[in-house]
Amino acid sequence: MGRYYEVVFTMDEADNGALSWLVTAPAFPEVITFGDTQEDACRSGLMAIEEAIAARIADGEAVPLPLKDTPGKGRFVELSALTFLKTALYMICREKDISRAELARRLNWHREQVDRLFRLDHRSRLDQMEAAFKEIGVPLAFDIPLAAA
Repeated sequence: MGRYYEVVFTMDEADNGALSWLVTAPAFPEVITFGDTQEDACRSGLMAIEEAIAARIADGEAVPLPLKDTPGKGRFVELSALTFLKTALYMICREKDISRAELARRLNWHREQVDRLFRLDHRSRLDQMEAAFKEIGVPLAFDIPLAAA
């Protein structure tokens, strides 16, 4: 699973004649935002996608799979590593029908500790994420190319 979502930019002219970029995301129909520049539009698009993911997690709804990598054409935003891990944990728990209460029981943690793992605005520690993934039977793995010494 990758960390990318597509965003689409459309030039938009306001009633006062000012130009801006309208940003939508095909995977998230609820995402509509703006940016004055393309860089600002990308940043706004990423923030809107993260808000959409957080809302879907809070509501117990499905989150669209991110793209593994970016195809040759289009515009894409990349989730931060922590946002990706929290989203993946949610998606896998949902797929395996593992509730937060069950995960708390398996980890022998308080429910609030587990709830924080699913809050995108909380800076969970990597060791906590690693423990949660291990308990659901999906140990964390990284594919980081390292140069030979």
